[in-house]
Amino acid sequence: MGIHFNPSNDGFAEALRSEIYIDKSNLIAYLNGVIQTQQKYVCVSRPRRFGKTMAASMLAAYYSLGCDSADMFGKLNIADDASCMKNINAYNVIFINMQDFLSEAKNIDDMIDLFVSDVTEEIVKEYSEYKGLRFVKLLSEVYASGGTPFIFIIDEWDCIFRIYREDTIAQVKYLDFLRLIFKDKPYVGLAYMTGILPIKKYGVHSALNMFSEFSMVEPRQMARYTGFTQEEVAGLCARYQMDYDEIAAWYDGYRFYGETAVYNPNSVISAILSRQCGNFWSRTETYEALKIYIDLNYEGLKDSIVQLLAGGRVIIDTGGFANDMVTFSASDDILTLLVHLGYLGYDSQVKEAFIPNKEISSEFVTAIRGSGWNEIIKTIKLSYELLQATWRGDNVAVADYIESAHLDTSALTYNNENALSYAISLAYYSAREFYTMIREMPSGKGYADIVFLPRPNHHDKPAMIVELKCDESAAGAIAQIIDRQYVDALKNYKGNILLVGISYDRKTKRHDCKITVYNTN
Repeated sequence: MGIHFNPSNDGFAEALRSEIYIDKSNLIAYLNGVIQTQQKYVCVSRPRRFGKTMAASMLAAYYSLGCDSADMFGKLNIADDASCMKNINAYNVIFINMQDFLSEAKNIDDMIDLFVSDVTEEIVKEYSEYKGLRFVKLLSEVYASGGTPFIFIIDEWDCIFRIYREDTIAQVKYLDFLRLIFKDKPYVGLAYMTGILPIKKYGVHSALNMFSEFSMVEPRQMARYTGFTQEEVAGLCARYQMDYDEIAAWYDGYRFYGETAVYNPNSVISAILSRQCGNFWSRTETYEALKIYIDLNYEGLKDSIVQLLAGGRVIIDTGGFANDMVTFSASDDILTLLVHLGYLGYDSQVKEAFIPNKEISSEFVTAIRGSGWNEIIKTIKLSYELLQATWRGDNVAVADYIESAHLDTSALTYNNENALSYAISLAYYSAREFYTMIREMPSGKGYADIVFLPRPNHHDKPAMIVELKCDESAAGAIAQIIDRQYVDALKNYKGNILLVGISYDRKTKRHDCKITVYNTN
């Protein structure tokens, strides 16, 4: 039993002893199915706080010959899979957190030397007859001597691309080293790498092109293991008597094909244990991590971020992303990086990015506040005053606030009702504290432009239906809400509904507002 070679199961045992543990052991069933096949190279990338290290320690505990984990895994979901007992503690495991070696090293050559020397030293303690062999030869001889394949588990595999962002020579050396270890080597039973970034591309090829990649853009079979699912979070909320809808508003929002909801695991656990929701993201990473990329200000980036902050979605082309943190040719590359970093969600079916939840939205607001976007910050600051003016039915004040927001969000193309909708959504930014906002909600004989549904713990607030018009009257917008029966969308709602008509005259550049109370009783 060593630190890196055939380690103990202590790391995973610590996770199991924690007050909150969500069983993701069925990940093992997929990996058991690819051992010693052409799909045995697996790279899983996800943001910080998404359980990468816990998953890696689970795999080490399961596969390592250096421990007996039968009792441990016999109580988990994987125990019901036919492959469980066949593969448990049956392999020579090399378990590495690459960040540890990088932290000790002076440069990339030093890091590789530390990796080789430390792992070699542990292997030859058990296989002393092969002392003195070069690293790859050593692995080959150990495999040949008993026929037991190696399983490589590398956590923080991409740290070199995050620390030495612009040192392409070092990056190439590192990728070539990994290729030397893995490519076409019969001793490799499974290579599992996890980090934040997908595998770095150089030109049209990758030094590690044999790997299957599972990322925030294309999680595929790994979707259920990327974060907490809706069922898992609902179970935690019931167990700890927490408001599920509040947890969802703060930490839900990542969407993968086949999964209706994916939550940030670390933030959910922090909220449950502290008994309150809040921004736990900022406690593990400063807002400057986001601000750096916003400040690059590629053409179209500001427009996209304003649209995202307004609750909209932006179509992005993820294909040009070079899988590093410095090579950008367009705003789409930056937005794709933000998907991998967890600052944006991504819907692969329609290729749209979006801000997933309240926690991340607050990170964007903090980042743009430090980036000189004063006009956007002004709109957000005034948004609560706009909301209060709407509640009290002050038509003139609402029109004035929206007009100010229009001038301050001129980054948006403001020439149709769709653009007007984004501007209005940003102007009502503070409403998200009390409401779930739904754009284009089907109802009656059409679609209501924006519906504000009070969240479960804010039933004292009125529901609101907002209809937007360009070059028509605000009164006409109210008439449309009534004539097309948009209130049917809220037929189960008990209480007053505010009908809000907002119009914009493109010739005079003026806004008008009319607010009517609709009583459902």
